[in-house]
Amino acid sequence: MNSKKENTPELQISLDEKDMGILKLLQKDAKMTIRDIARQLNLSTTPVYERIRKMEQAGVIKQYAAIVDPKKIDKGLTVLCYITLKEHNKKYGRKFIQEIISFTEVTECLNISGEFDFMIKVQVKDMDEYREFYVNKLGELDNLSHTQSIFVISVIKATHQVVY
Repeated sequence: MNSKKENTPELQISLDEKDMGILKLLQKDAKMTIRDIARQLNLSTTPVYERIRKMEQAGVIKQYAAIVDPKKIDKGLTVLCYITLKEHNKKYGRKFIQEIISFTEVTECLNISGEFDFMIKVQVKDMDEYREFYVNKLGELDNLSHTQSIFVISVIKATHQVVY
């Protein structure tokens, strides 16, 4: 769950080595207890708790999540789909984004530069399910000019950890 409350302004904070150490440990294991973090960093529990709370409030820590293997839940086909829009204004861009984020098959959407405007990552069971998504959802969007689908053969590296 997202620890940041909806209308709460994010604080601006500067991070020191202790904060970075906490982040490194939490990125590896978000279920790690404050006591274990404190022990590994040679700190007491109260400052660790306060630092984590401050980083949550500042939006440095956005959420805690389980990393699920898509194959284990019958979503073994990953497709990267590059998209170019016909119209490039706020109205059409906002409408496209609202529609894309409503699709449960889309796990990521990036606004990119270059030949295409967006790249979406789609997780589906198989080619039949992707075809269904492509024809009946993506293909029904009004403002699409061009798409290109790239099918992932294997994942060489996938991480959620930000290295610093």
